[in-house]
Amino acid sequence: MTLKINYLDQKKGLIKSKAYFVNSSFKISEFQGEFDKEIQHKINNFLKKNKNLKDNKILCLNDDFEYKLLIIILSKKNNELLSEKLGAKFLDYLKNNEISEIQIIKPSPSIIKNKFINYNSFLHGAELKAYEFNLYKTKKNIQIINFYVDKKNFFEKTKKLDPILNGVNFTRDLVSEPGNILHPDEYAKRLANLKKFGLKISIYDEKKLKKMGCNALLGVGQGSIRGSYLVTMEWNGDKSNSKPLAFVGKGVCFDTGGISLKPAKFMEDMTYDMAGSAVVAGLMKNFALRKAKINAVGVVGLVENMPGGNAQRPGDIVKSYSGKTIEVLNTDAEGRLVLADALTFTEKKFKPKFIIDLATLTGAIIVALGSDHAGLFSNDDNLSDQLHIIGNKVDEKVWRLPLNNNYDKLMDSKNADMQNINYVGGASSITAAQFLQRFILNKTPWAHLDIAGMAFSKYGGALNSSGATGYGVRLLNKLVEDYYE
Repeated sequence: MTLKINYLDQKKGLIKSKAYFVNSSFKISEFQGEFDKEIQHKINNFLKKNKNLKDNKILCLNDDFEYKLLIIILSKKNNELLSEKLGAKFLDYLKNNEISEIQIIKPSPSIIKNKFINYNSFLHGAELKAYEFNLYKTKKNIQIINFYVDKKNFFEKTKKLDPILNGVNFTRDLVSEPGNILHPDEYAKRLANLKKFGLKISIYDEKKLKKMGCNALLGVGQGSIRGSYLVTMEWNGDKSNSKPLAFVGKGVCFDTGGISLKPAKFMEDMTYDMAGSAVVAGLMKNFALRKAKINAVGVVGLVENMPGGNAQRPGDIVKSYSGKTIEVLNTDAEGRLVLADALTFTEKKFKPKFIIDLATLTGAIIVALGSDHAGLFSNDDNLSDQLHIIGNKVDEKVWRLPLNNNYDKLMDSKNADMQNINYVGGASSITAAQFLQRFILNKTPWAHLDIAGMAFSKYGGALNSSGATGYGVRLLNKLVEDYYE
């Protein structure tokens, strides 16, 4: 589906449908001059007869009009999030009823004043919901829906919310690409193109990574014919030279499990094992587009985990960038190896105010939380609380799980400083996070988001169709907006 938002002065001829927002008192009298008295009377009588209708209900009236009249009954409880969800619901209504064009009448001043609806968020929600990935379909039967809006009223949405939409959809595009297209070599090139938006991009290839000692990351990718990379994206929007906010992402472009090979069933979904890195890329693009008044850095480790003649073996021991050694007991626990080097590198090079990493790290987090919350692990109560509050505000929810020194013994190795899996069993997501925490060397406030259940949806959600969700971009943008900008 394609949603196009047009200005009214671009339309010639009659628009076939119009949509009006009605407050919970079920009166349309505020739209003086839009209807003659007889039609207005009929509308109000209809609304009175249907007072038991649920809030945020969409009705379609066809009688006595030369166009379809859609009425959106608003709740008194609407806020930005509910307005976004209503916009997405409205787009679904149009799609299901094959309505291809509609004029969205801006709510009356009293409806906006009393916060029955956030008009800009309503339009933004419809745009978020409209995303589809159909790049490789030779026959594109795309349903196009045209919204017509007043140019004067639309400018605010364009200025404030379009960068977020752009960042979310960039993330979705990256996650949706197949592994034969978006391998690490291609991914690094696409991130290099972000320079044109004002980001400083640095790419560390295998030669540089070997010299730096990033052997944990390099070990994951050594079975692939593709390269392995660490890419940094810097945004300097605060001229005071304040410490940057750091975001780190796992970018395993395809994960076969390596020598510890995964089962064939559903392995095709492992194209989205780079979703954490895609969130970081989309977030950084959003910061640049909206000229965020912060300093921020995004760091992503890009690898492909393949079984090959040179692949890492179970039992191998590698020395990480931190100097700590890791016994690799399972090559399918590879994301934490990528993040181990990326986290220490980020902390050492950029000395950030905080570090938030994102990764599709464990299947166990889906067992624990399903597709409703991301797993949150943190060494800092304040950062954790902020993420929880913002998650509820934008409906990208997180749930904090414990970290405790008692879990360390499950990750200690007889042959190295640590091992990459917990062979005893249980607490798989927690021990993975406990492993990562060992690579935060200087007590920098840190949070780990395990987004394995959130990055991709088979069935779609309130603000996304099925497929890549873009989860995390709105969460972290709002975190920065409310607490750090």
